[in-house]
Amino acid sequence: MPTSGIPRRTVLAAGAATAAVAATTAAGPARAAAAAPALPDGTSKDKVLVVGMDGLRHDRIDAANAPVLKGMMRDGTYGLSLLYTPPMAATSSGPGWSTVSTGVWPDKHGVKDNTFAGKQYGTYPGFLARLAQVRPNLSTWAAVDWKPLGTQGTVTPGADAKLVLDGDADGYVAHDATITAQTEAVLRDRNPDVLFVYLGNTDVVAHAGGTGQKYLDAIAVQDAQLGRLTAAIKARPSYASERWTVIVATDHGHLDAGGHGGTSIEERRTFVLATGPGIAAGARPADTRLVDVAATVFHQLGITPDPAWGLDGKPIQQRSADPFDTLLPQLSGRVDETGIPAAVRGFTHTPPAGWSVINSAMGTGGVAEWRGWSFTTDEFWSRSQAGQWRELNVRARGVFAVADSDEWDDKASSGPYDSTLVTPAAAVGGKDAVTLAFTTHYRHEGAQRAEVLVSFNGATPTLVRAYTADTVAQRQSLTVRVPPGASSVGFRFRYTGANNWYWAIDDVTITAS
Repeated sequence: MPTSGIPRRTVLAAGAATAAVAATTAAGPARAAAAAPALPDGTSKDKVLVVGMDGLRHDRIDAANAPVLKGMMRDGTYGLSLLYTPPMAATSSGPGWSTVSTGVWPDKHGVKDNTFAGKQYGTYPGFLARLAQVRPNLSTWAAVDWKPLGTQGTVTPGADAKLVLDGDADGYVAHDATITAQTEAVLRDRNPDVLFVYLGNTDVVAHAGGTGQKYLDAIAVQDAQLGRLTAAIKARPSYASERWTVIVATDHGHLDAGGHGGTSIEERRTFVLATGPGIAAGARPADTRLVDVAATVFHQLGITPDPAWGLDGKPIQQRSADPFDTLLPQLSGRVDETGIPAAVRGFTHTPPAGWSVINSAMGTGGVAEWRGWSFTTDEFWSRSQAGQWRELNVRARGVFAVADSDEWDDKASSGPYDSTLVTPAAAVGGKDAVTLAFTTHYRHEGAQRAEVLVSFNGATPTLVRAYTADTVAQRQSLTVRVPPGASSVGFRFRYTGANNWYWAIDDVTITAS
């Protein structure tokens, strides 16, 4: 785990499995592993179990003996995505579990590394703390053995009962087993509504020896522990009248040799896997992000988040209406980008229906993938050049649009980079104003220009906004008055540069009012 000023997790010998258990609960005293703590009686037929598996690289699950996880993939929705990198936050557990718990990205929750300096849990609390505010009659349980998740307030605040163990001091093998046994007892002997369970040994094993066979063995153990929890749910006498959602997620990936915190694709790998009411079986959405865990919990409980909460996530079953995502089936593999694996399909120059790209002023040559506005994915674009903030485009989902003069100029070219992306026309007849909303990720340098222009009834476009400074992963909203007699409107995104940086946009909507 660990980066930024604190040591890596202690990697303990197998004998640590017999270490003493240092359990605490909301009631105070230490408890036997299989004894269910005092817990208020649940009030909801909608119930949610969230299981966090630390440092679980999703691309290693297939090779592991993991029938429970694979069964959930068959029966539920399985969304893969990538994390941010520094300077937004390290690919480490503090930021990762804060993102899972709060449902917002690190630029809001404030946790950049495992020191937890700058945390903003008062403004962006974890979902258990939020549930304690808005649905205090729910019965909630939390169990963790990476101690900071309790002591720093990441996960456990708001839980009616909690188990906070110290795996670094005592060993994760024994404590993961304790967490599993106590949660089984809670499911068997109590009536909880929402549970958060953390299992940490996969991360420790990867740190000690990489993602080889011992790591696969650790995945198999955690899969069996997950199976015990799901079996305990199904064995509940009231199970037939309950509606259970089970969510599994991780906080970060690992290098093949073990370790994380940096910018590689392997360190950035995350997933959200969910089964439950309204969650499609066998779905593999391209627009899921790690912030979606908390939003899915709220949705499955019938809670509509207040916009003031500022959530970045959405329920895992809610698909994006973004027209760029319709391009996913036609994305191609690399042409000039030698650093992107040939198997990674991730770009096209063909816009969605109704959209167009104007490249009449565009120079010649350059890297083929980035000649003018392109439509791409997080993995493809960020692989083109790591460590230049492309990884920080966290509020984009699935396929998004990119104008990247920096990458285009990595191959011989002549003339300027000058490309314009044009929206379909929208009706505004009889309306007073029109609002353009979109997600933008813009990095500025020198004389490059990024402009939003508007055209009514096909007239000459006029400037609405020019970007002259970095605008990192932000949602934008621009409102323009509709002139008398106007019946239609179109917007343009024009980017010009000369080996400067880039502009990415996503989720463009036009609303007349």
